[in-house]
Amino acid sequence: MNKAFDAIIIGAGQAGPSLAGRLTAAGMRVLVVERKLFGGTCVNTGCMPTKTLVASAYAAHLARRGANYGVNIGSPISIDMKRVKQRADTVSFNARDGVEKWLRGMDGCTVVKGHARFTGPHDIEIDGEVFTAPRIFINAGGRANVPDMPGIEKIAYLTNTSILALDTLPKHLVVVGGSYIGLEFAQMYRRFGANVTIVEKGPRLISREDEDVSDAIKDILEAEGISCRLNAECISFKSHADGTQVNLDCSAGSPSVLGSHVLLAIGRRSNTDDLGLDRAGIRTDERGYITVDDQLETNVEGVWALGDCNGRGAFTHTAYNDFEIVAANLLDNENRKVSDRISGYALYIDPPLGRVGLSEAQARKTGRPLLVSKRPMTRVGRAVEKDETQGFMKVIADADTQKILGAAILGTGGDEAIHGILDIMNADVSYDKLKWAVPIHPTVSELIPTLLGDLKRVA
Repeated sequence: MNKAFDAIIIGAGQAGPSLAGRLTAAGMRVLVVERKLFGGTCVNTGCMPTKTLVASAYAAHLARRGANYGVNIGSPISIDMKRVKQRADTVSFNARDGVEKWLRGMDGCTVVKGHARFTGPHDIEIDGEVFTAPRIFINAGGRANVPDMPGIEKIAYLTNTSILALDTLPKHLVVVGGSYIGLEFAQMYRRFGANVTIVEKGPRLISREDEDVSDAIKDILEAEGISCRLNAECISFKSHADGTQVNLDCSAGSPSVLGSHVLLAIGRRSNTDDLGLDRAGIRTDERGYITVDDQLETNVEGVWALGDCNGRGAFTHTAYNDFEIVAANLLDNENRKVSDRISGYALYIDPPLGRVGLSEAQARKTGRPLLVSKRPMTRVGRAVEKDETQGFMKVIADADTQKILGAAILGTGGDEAIHGILDIMNADVSYDKLKWAVPIHPTVSELIPTLLGDLKRVA
């Protein structure tokens, strides 16, 4: 006999637990199914452990620079990698444990550990038991993409998940993939003391960003001793007595690099290949992401997909916003849409990159008349006082509507300062509203009105 619920949530990532809270508060009986770890990618293998590692790496970097501030603490600085890992593990465990306890103590919520697979449009099976509900929410998340590259099956490699198990320092970490995850690990391990090489198939790092952003980030990383091997058109791997030989076929430099450890940071893929979606008639795209409409409902009525598995956002904050959209539409009689969401994100190297909206290149492709302004971080008092003046601020606006289209802040505090621009874009008002604000001195945000006051039309 099938066990019936009002709603089933598959996956306890960023969207699932909060949705369970709203649904149970509305009087529904909810089943939450989690295959492995409560909290999803962010809590276990993403934001929380990695940003804890970034914080440790920053502490090491700042300690080495202590003399610049008149603080002498001796040299060389030593790194206790076991303690570094322990900090990250503790942060993850506490968050994971908190999520699980919250769900298990939630009135009206039943929690089952196991792998859910669809047996029909509104039925799932877990270890031989069948459960049914008129509403099913898929919050299955994603994992590291491991492409079929020559020799990959013959070497030991790391992903963003398995590298978190390291409690020793690699002698030479080769990071394959010059995008967001790869760059964060590259800088952090260089600051811990490893030699680091980034291997990128394309002509520049983080290719979705403007060229000036990519170039500045490359300069920042190279200044710390990280080698960036670009245009690596034919990447392959070969086992070596000292680790792994990574063949590059680059246009310049050595045709190969020898690493003690190899980190694959070549994108993400959706956890949808073992959910039995075909038995429910749920459509996916060519990359395996579940196809959803503007309200995050799949082609099967009463089935929604939230978070990384729907391909509509790859961040903790977008997954949480998916929950907000679904809950508002189902429970609050609203009409919230994914297409109303303004894209914002950050790259957590040091200094961080805060980004919102369109890049300059994307804005130019729209054909609309543009206003652009750019200022170096050397003009920011806060950055000068901290002796952290790398990077710049850039904002792009529509010359006709006078509304901001996008911005990049690469510099100290850029991940926080970008929110002033994100907020004004969400308010859907002209940039002069922010231009005439009176920000606090000394902060990074105080340069934003000056930046906006210098907007000029570009060809």
